[in-house]
Amino acid sequence: MADKKIEAENNRRKSANDVACWDCSQNATERLEEMFVNLIQRERIAKGQTPARRTVFLKQHGVAYGFFKPLPKLPAEWKIGTFSHGELPCWVRFSSDTQPTSPDLHSTLGIGIKLFDVPGPKLLGVSDTADFIMQNHDVFFVDNATEFCEFTTAGVVDGNYPRYLRDHPKTAHILNEMEKAEASCLTANYWAILPFGFGTDGNGEQRYVKYRLEPVGQEVGEPFDENDYLAVDLASRLRRDQAVFKFMIQPRGKPKDDPLDEATVRWSGDWIHIADLVLPKQDIERRGQSSYGENLAFNIWRTPPEQEPQGSIAAARKVVYQGSADQRRLANGVTLTEPETPAPAEAPGPVPDDCIVTAAIYPPIGVCRVGNSPNEFYIGPEVPDPAPLKPGDYRDSKGRLKREAARFRIYGLNALGEPVRELLPDGDTEIKWKVTLENQKSAWYQFQLALDIPEAADADPSLLRNSTVSDRSALRITPGERRISGKNRSGKRYHFADGRFMGERVYLGELRTDKEGRLIVLGGHGKSSSYDGGRAVTFANNEGWHDDTSDGPVIAKVSYKGVPLKVAPAWVVCAPPNYGPQQKSVRTMWDLMRDVAVEAGTLPHPKRPSFQRDIRPIFERMSALQWVNQGFAGGFGFGSPFDFSSRAWLERLGDPSPANLEMRRVLKNNFRHFDTDGNSPVPWPWLYGDAMNVPPADTPRQNAELSKLQLWALEQWAIGNFDADYDPDEVPPCSIDDVPVADQPDILTRAAMDFCLADAFHPGCEMTWPMRHSGMYMAPFRLKHRKRDNPEVSYGAELTPDTLSLPDGPLDGGQSPGSITRWMAVPWQTDTSSCRAGYVPSYDPYLPTFWPARVPNQVMGEEAYKIVMNESLPRSERLQAFANRANWLEPLGLEKGYTHQINHMIHHFDQMGVVEVRSGLPDDPDFPAVMQVSDQPQPEVWKRANVETEAEDWRAEERLGARITASRPDAEAGPDGVSAPTDLSSIEKVNRFPHGLLRSRSR
Repeated sequence: MADKKIEAENNRRKSANDVACWDCSQNATERLEEMFVNLIQRERIAKGQTPARRTVFLKQHGVAYGFFKPLPKLPAEWKIGTFSHGELPCWVRFSSDTQPTSPDLHSTLGIGIKLFDVPGPKLLGVSDTADFIMQNHDVFFVDNATEFCEFTTAGVVDGNYPRYLRDHPKTAHILNEMEKAEASCLTANYWAILPFGFGTDGNGEQRYVKYRLEPVGQEVGEPFDENDYLAVDLASRLRRDQAVFKFMIQPRGKPKDDPLDEATVRWSGDWIHIADLVLPKQDIERRGQSSYGENLAFNIWRTPPEQEPQGSIAAARKVVYQGSADQRRLANGVTLTEPETPAPAEAPGPVPDDCIVTAAIYPPIGVCRVGNSPNEFYIGPEVPDPAPLKPGDYRDSKGRLKREAARFRIYGLNALGEPVRELLPDGDTEIKWKVTLENQKSAWYQFQLALDIPEAADADPSLLRNSTVSDRSALRITPGERRISGKNRSGKRYHFADGRFMGERVYLGELRTDKEGRLIVLGGHGKSSSYDGGRAVTFANNEGWHDDTSDGPVIAKVSYKGVPLKVAPAWVVCAPPNYGPQQKSVRTMWDLMRDVAVEAGTLPHPKRPSFQRDIRPIFERMSALQWVNQGFAGGFGFGSPFDFSSRAWLERLGDPSPANLEMRRVLKNNFRHFDTDGNSPVPWPWLYGDAMNVPPADTPRQNAELSKLQLWALEQWAIGNFDADYDPDEVPPCSIDDVPVADQPDILTRAAMDFCLADAFHPGCEMTWPMRHSGMYMAPFRLKHRKRDNPEVSYGAELTPDTLSLPDGPLDGGQSPGSITRWMAVPWQTDTSSCRAGYVPSYDPYLPTFWPARVPNQVMGEEAYKIVMNESLPRSERLQAFANRANWLEPLGLEKGYTHQINHMIHHFDQMGVVEVRSGLPDDPDFPAVMQVSDQPQPEVWKRANVETEAEDWRAEERLGARITASRPDAEAGPDGVSAPTDLSSIEKVNRFPHGLLRSRSR
């Protein structure tokens, strides 16, 4: 029993000694240092915190450079300490007193200001810097260092903040007040909380003041629940404009009303504006700026003696902040001394290097298009927003479609790969071009479905086309390579005219050079035929058929000032005509290829999207599709609720202010995400996807989704994190000659791919699904060439998804002439005429749609345009003409059956309308200033041609000795004998899963 009493007494004495050594009333500063620096910060560092962080205000929102500007006519009595030196450079750190991963909402905001070029002695250190520290509440939650120590002990040592707060209601109340929902770091008021000396008055008495920052002219906005919204908002606002704070002082009044060591007490005096804190417009997300701010240390004692901090909390801060800063800097390997000069406000520009060491061909992938005009052509887009050709200029004098040519240029590059100048054949430069075009379609495999999606397992197998033809070389059109050099060169020697299909010669195109020596590539004339005289019967895999599309490498030998240069090669793809030459799909091939390169790490991920380059195109393209699809006209066209081409809409879309936050979020949520609403046709864009089927299958790829980068851009745009670079008066270059040389290669690259489709790969228009695989490329947008000594092997009778993973397979092994277009439909006309809209009219007769940007659905015809422009007609008649669009497919003979239609397209593809740009009514609120009108021939022309096609169909039937009744004139007639449009819901194009779809494979 005695032993237990002795043990109890010893424990009591030990506890008393512990209390004595942890005495906040006697050793508050030492205890606070031990808790913050040793118990909190050192323990975190010991556990591996990297980099070591501050103990308070850990979450940094951003660091900005600026200027501290005392007012120019400041009275002499206020020219004290830091306010006596005129304008001073500074760096400012915005932060919250919370963990870096915690939400911003309801956190306490802080601001640290480090002034530079402040001469004279300081109360801490010997540098020419001086600091202010403030937070967004005007009082502290305890009065003095003793109370602060007791509060911290309750949480850090005892682990029982709730009990302390129950016993100290004033502290609890102030802490609740400090949990504010600030909308922005730049709209908050900040207070230094504690008093500071401020020289002496006229009687020699010591003066004291408090400090405050008051924002000037910032739109307040609304806070939102994004974890890091304060950082996003801060960066966004400073990219748009400068920010200004008034720096205020509040002189102390009566000592009994304005105590020096009671930090919970609000002083009673007025605030006086004596300086401005100006943060210029800047990009706070530039490389290194954030880490620079993290390495700065702030201490209120780093100040001139006449501005000495007052009170016991200030005394404790001197020790704790210094100890924490030293420990943090040591752990991070950062010097303990203060910076002598501020970091540069802007990153230094690159040193110009105009020494050419290599060269590259641009665009990396050029696109030419077939046309049946024998000799006339036009150059394809060389800028993303080219000027349209004049009405009628897409055809020759006989109404035949001109070919679209691809033009290639060579740029000399410096050691960093930056363009120095375009290289043209002259006294210093010799250029020799070499191009190979081939068509491998009929010797390749059938298109059933994109082989890189899970649903391919449920489609029919991809077997060899024309499998009964044993001589596979007879199915390949291989005219070989052509070489050309010099200026203004053309002629038969540069024609790809000696390739053969089943023994018959096929012309695939030709080479020319322009007056400057640039390469021009022209494709075929749109001629497709069957070697056995049969008719086409399906959309993609017509046995015995060939067309004259093609593709192949573009290579150049360049000697510059007598030195041979290594030249990055290019590729050319010859594609079907562009019936909507000013249209772009919502997701273009450029969007897709950029996404591939970013995912592969060959292009850097953008820090944030640009409104002009990334966001605006998404919305404007949907509105532009009004000229090629009736559904898009109703949803996004002129005068519709979502006419995103209007200036009013663009100004709202381009405004990152918090006032438009919910509008942006609502619009962003309208876009489709495969993981939430891929099956539904309702979300944007209203385009079919790679696994489209009628009736819709249980697959998220029934409809199209934007690229990952586009969806990311919309997410950032929604929260306001984007470059607000909308300029309503900006006129994009209409010619590549209007673009600076340094930017021309990228512009040429984008222009070529922006007018190619990326949805849906069913199979596609110019290129198809292999283009989304990084193994296809040697560099961003530049295809990998298969080596001549490594010819492609046979992949057997069936091409399977497993083949795609072979390192030397059709994707990763490099591309050969004809390797790009071989995945497409044969002939192209049968797929083009099958790609329509509204296959399920019970939902919508116009939506979703396949490729309206290249293959229109509904258009404004010539007659409707004339009515709209005739101001003498009743307005109601004109409005009706504008609203009702004509069926672009009508020349195919919609009442005559599907087989007739696809064969008519083969013979008369030039009779399909090209959607041209025409003048509108600029001052009429009911009609747009510019319209797009189809140049479709008159009905008597295409009706006569349909009779010719019908006769050819019958001749083909007789040749084959088969009965093909689907094309007879009465095949689609109803009970009353009146012809009706063909129901295409059962054609192969839209019935891709004849054996059903397994749900386990569709995800």
